[in-house]
Amino acid sequence: MVPATDRRSFLAATAVAGVAAVAPRLFAADDKKSQLFKISLAQWSHNRAFFGRGGVEKKDPLKFAEISAKEYGIHAVEYVNQFYAAKKKDEAYLKDLKKVADDQGVVSVLIMCDGEGNLGDPDEKKRDTAVSNHLRWLEWAKFLGCHSIRVNAASDWKKGFDETQKLAADGLRKLSEEGDKHGVNVIVENHGGLSSHGGWLAGVMKKVDHKRCGTLPDFGNFNVGKIDGVDGLKDGWYDRYKGTDELMPFAKGVSAKSHDFDEKGNETKTDYRKMMDIVLKKHKYSGFVGIEYEGGKIGEAEGIKATKKLLEMVRDEMAKG
Repeated sequence: MVPATDRRSFLAATAVAGVAAVAPRLFAADDKKSQLFKISLAQWSHNRAFFGRGGVEKKDPLKFAEISAKEYGIHAVEYVNQFYAAKKKDEAYLKDLKKVADDQGVVSVLIMCDGEGNLGDPDEKKRDTAVSNHLRWLEWAKFLGCHSIRVNAASDWKKGFDETQKLAADGLRKLSEEGDKHGVNVIVENHGGLSSHGGWLAGVMKKVDHKRCGTLPDFGNFNVGKIDGVDGLKDGWYDRYKGTDELMPFAKGVSAKSHDFDEKGNETKTDYRKMMDIVLKKHKYSGFVGIEYEGGKIGEAEGIKATKKLLEMVRDEMAKG
C-alpha cells in the first residue's frame, strides 16, 4: 500500500498538471511563488448573495465561475451543491455551468456537498441512502472536471468516539469505491461534531484506507461542541493547528476559512503564517487553497478580497524565505 502522504502528493501533482493544461494562466514556470499553492474560491464565501439573503443583491449561481474570474481574478472555483439542488438532474444546466467556466478559463476544483444524509448514520439503510444521494454529485464532478466532492462524516455522536469512527468509515468507504469508478475523490471536511476533532477524523481516514478518500482541512471548523467522553477541548474547541497537522497527511485540498481581519490585514482567529507553515513546509502540500469567507463585519466581496490579499502576502513571504 502506498503511504498516505505519497498518495496525497501524487494526487495533488496530478490535479495541478491537469489544471495547467486547462488553464495555463494559473501557472507561470518562472514564478516561484505561484508554485507554492494556487488560490481557489469557495462559493460559500458568497452564500448570502447566492441565496439572496441578508439584504444583498442576489447573484446567479450559474455565473459563479464568471464572477470569480472577473470580480476577483480567481480562476479556480469550489461549487456548493445547495445552490444547484433544484438542477441536480438537469443535464442542460450542467452543460451550461461547464460552459461558463470554460469560457472564462476557470478550473472547477471540487463540489461541496451538504444535505444528502449522514454517511455515518447508525442505520445501515440510511447510511446506504446517503451514499446513493451523493452519486449524482460524483457525476457532476466528473463532467465539470473537479478532482473531488467534499462530503461530511456526520453520525450520531452519542454512539461514542470509536463506534462513530466505524460508522463513518463504512459510509465513506462505499462512497469512495463509487468515486473511484468516476475518477473522483471523496474528501471530508472537519465540519462539526467529532468530525471537527482532528484525531477522530484522522482515525476515520485510516479505517477507510482508500486511495480516493481524503480530507479537506478547514482552518476554522474545529468546534466540536459538548460531547460526552471527549477530552482535550477548550470551550468545545479542538486546537486548530494540531487538527490541521493531523489531517494534512490525508489532504487533497485546503480551506482557508476567514472571519475578521485586523488593521494589518491578518485574520483575527487564525495565524495564517503558522497554519501555512504546517500545510506547506511540514506536509509539502502544493495544491489549491480555497478562500472561504464567513465573516459579517465587512461584506462578502470585501472579505473575499481581504482573504486573497492575506494569502498572497503569506505566499510572497514564503517564496522569499
